[in-house]
Amino acid sequence: MRRIATKLSFPLLAVPVVAALVLAGCGSSPSGSSSSGASSSVSVSGSFGQPPTVKIPSQKAGSSLTVKTLVHGSGPVLHKTDAFVGNYAIYVWSGTSHKLLQSSFTNKQPTLFAGQLLPGLESALIGKTIGSRVLAVIPPKQGFGTSGNSQAGIKGTDTLVFVVDMIKSFTAKADVTGKQTYSGGHGLPTVTATQGAAPTIKIPSGNPPSSMVTKVLVPGTGPTVSKGQTVVVQYTGVNWRTKKEFDASWTHGQPFGFSIGATPSQVIPGWDSGLLGQKVGSRLLLVIPPKDGYGKTGNSQAGIKGTDTLVFVVDILGAFGGSATS
Repeated sequence: MRRIATKLSFPLLAVPVVAALVLAGCGSSPSGSSSSGASSSVSVSGSFGQPPTVKIPSQKAGSSLTVKTLVHGSGPVLHKTDAFVGNYAIYVWSGTSHKLLQSSFTNKQPTLFAGQLLPGLESALIGKTIGSRVLAVIPPKQGFGTSGNSQAGIKGTDTLVFVVDMIKSFTAKADVTGKQTYSGGHGLPTVTATQGAAPTIKIPSGNPPSSMVTKVLVPGTGPTVSKGQTVVVQYTGVNWRTKKEFDASWTHGQPFGFSIGATPSQVIPGWDSGLLGQKVGSRLLLVIPPKDGYGKTGNSQAGIKGTDTLVFVVDILGAFGGSATS
């Protein structure tokens, strides 16, 4: 399910198929990594960060998970509760044939891997170091199971071949580390920060502003966020009318990633406009009127009416792809 900040609540249709990997697969988690049959013959060439050349034999895949670390990174170890940004190539191996399903290398747009991965992919990646390139050949029982994934064109008998470049990881409590230079007030919400935890947002009495307001609470020193990048954030959202929190990445236990300025948009308009041009490492206060949020229809799932103004505090943890990456 998408977060409330996103433009659509159900389902994950406007984002890469890799987003489906945050859903638990139908198979059981493997106890270890092994290789079997032709699966061990899959080969990959190419440098980290560059599109891989993948050779899959014209044979049927084996029945066991195959994992190979092709490039050993020198970054931190990925833990089960971490999210990470990575580039990926996905192949579907059906019988004796295969095809490329999707690759972020071609559009130079990494993806945030967060949440519960497919069992085989989790086994392949957890414990690896950031900066690594990993090959995972995942049989159906450790992928989507016998039901497959019709949305992605994956049958219940298909083996999946992943090549993943692990670029940067984020802990569940990742936040910005700069000094807060503005706290709001004077008719705007006030924000109190706690390191490593969700900020506290206090809504003032009175009516909200009629136009979009963007304020920098913590100035960042990283590169500027530009259109088309994958942006990784922590956020808290409060409804001005109810003065109550309606969604937060902090409660989901992982940061949130999206493509900024995408067509169709992956987030509400106020996020696209509010975060563009800001620096990585910044914490922002966004006051978003209905026309820049969910419009006249609101969002009944979150208790948001068509007249509600939304307040977000957003930490920009990273921006990836394009000309600037952090």
